[in-house]
Amino acid sequence: MNVLKTPSFFRPASRPSSPAPVAGLLRPDSVQGPERQSRPPNKLSLTNFIRQTPSQQPTPAPNPTPTPLIQDGSYLEMLSLKLSEAVSKALAQPTGPPAVNEQAAGRRPIPQGRGLALGSLIASELNAANDNPHLHRAVLRSLQRPFTVMMTNLSGQLPPLLASSLFHSTPTIANQVAFPNSVQLYALSIAKFSEELLQVFDNLGLGLDNDIRGDGLKSIRDGFVSIINRVVNPLVAGIRGELIPLIESLEFPNQGSTVKVPLGAKSTTLHHSSIISLQALMPAYARALTTYTTSTLSHSTLASLLISVLWKSLIALSHRVDSNSSPSPTPEASPLLSVKKRRGSPTSTTPPLTPPPGRFTIKLPPSRPPSPPAAAVPATASADCRALYDLLILLPRPSSGQESTRLAKEAVDEAFEGLRTLPALLDGVKTKGSSPGNADTIARELNDLTAEVPSLIALPVILHAFGGSGTSSVAAMLGIPEDEYRKGCLSGFGRAEECTVAIAQRAIDVLQTDPVANKIVIRWLEMELAEIEEDTSA
Repeated sequence: MNVLKTPSFFRPASRPSSPAPVAGLLRPDSVQGPERQSRPPNKLSLTNFIRQTPSQQPTPAPNPTPTPLIQDGSYLEMLSLKLSEAVSKALAQPTGPPAVNEQAAGRRPIPQGRGLALGSLIASELNAANDNPHLHRAVLRSLQRPFTVMMTNLSGQLPPLLASSLFHSTPTIANQVAFPNSVQLYALSIAKFSEELLQVFDNLGLGLDNDIRGDGLKSIRDGFVSIINRVVNPLVAGIRGELIPLIESLEFPNQGSTVKVPLGAKSTTLHHSSIISLQALMPAYARALTTYTTSTLSHSTLASLLISVLWKSLIALSHRVDSNSSPSPTPEASPLLSVKKRRGSPTSTTPPLTPPPGRFTIKLPPSRPPSPPAAAVPATASADCRALYDLLILLPRPSSGQESTRLAKEAVDEAFEGLRTLPALLDGVKTKGSSPGNADTIARELNDLTAEVPSLIALPVILHAFGGSGTSSVAAMLGIPEDEYRKGCLSGFGRAEECTVAIAQRAIDVLQTDPVANKIVIRWLEMELAEIEEDTSA
């Protein structure tokens, strides 16, 4: 029995005995020694494998202030070498692969900001020599040679660019994306570089003295101005040459009274073909002019362009005579609409004995007849004028921040105001011409409508609406040809203002031959002359 209670002979002799149980289980990492510390919770986080963004690293200053040279015995010689090296670096070709449509004859545009970097170097040396008048004059004399070399270099690069046919290309519907082209980009970069250096000259007061005993940089300053004008003026003139013919064609309305358009069209007004072309081209012209006229020197050229376009618009729309649009043709009567039967009316005099089988079926409504084709009526002069004004306001205007461009800005704003108020006059003469009223009352209302419109622009509109027979043309009343009248009296805002009094007095004398038929025009001209005399005396 003792043998059966402890059967040791049934156990294998090779199996070791199990160790005695312990109070707690040890973690596997605790047996490696007390020197190993526990891993922090975020040791294996994904943030350690994410590449740090460049924004998290400190960025160096892009343009540190240049350190002036030590003013010792070799200062002027070292300054000349430093300025020559800075000019060479400013005109050097940029590094890196070129962008698409960037190279012109193997050369790339001058990067923006190099002129300002060169100006900061010059400013640091001049400021360091402010305490020594003799050294300050010597530093100014040291600027003449590097700038003369730079001006010779820039002037030599311009003629091939200006003579290229690509330089004189203007935006079209087909090449709006690739505009400006590579040649224009390179020429504009030279103009921008000159503009930056001219800004430095303005800040430092350089090149303002005509005296040869001054800084001697007046010729360099004039050279920068010449470069900007040689680049910007032809580009602006190219856009002007494209805009003026489209504007002048607005004087003649579209041919044809009605034009069929597809069904579902949003509008039935057909604008002039020039308006349709300008709707596609004006955004490209606006971007181009914004790129050309970054310098305040070119704002006078921009103002001349805007005033010329606005004046041509006023002349064309005020002398335009809209043809009477024939009413849209009435659609032919549909067979379903021509015969209208009463519900339940008999088809014959004797009703049938039994109702027809279709009497007890569901009656569906007849199919709707097709809608008549829409007719597009040509837009009136006032509608085209409003559309043209909405397009011209997309163009940039001269800046009003400086005194030199403030007068140009005021002149452009005044011209825009005249075009904006012209549609109200074109619509007003139609409503007032069809409704009878007192001549003084109508003339006073016309005077209010023409407050912002030049008198010689409003005169043909009022003559056509309220004048008698043979008084629709101002040139005929003056006894001169139409072309001579426009060249001599309607060449611009200023010339028209000078000729207003003489032409108004001559028109009154001619209209007095039939005072009853021309009483509204005569009364309006008298009010205009009274206002001009009051403004002159004030």
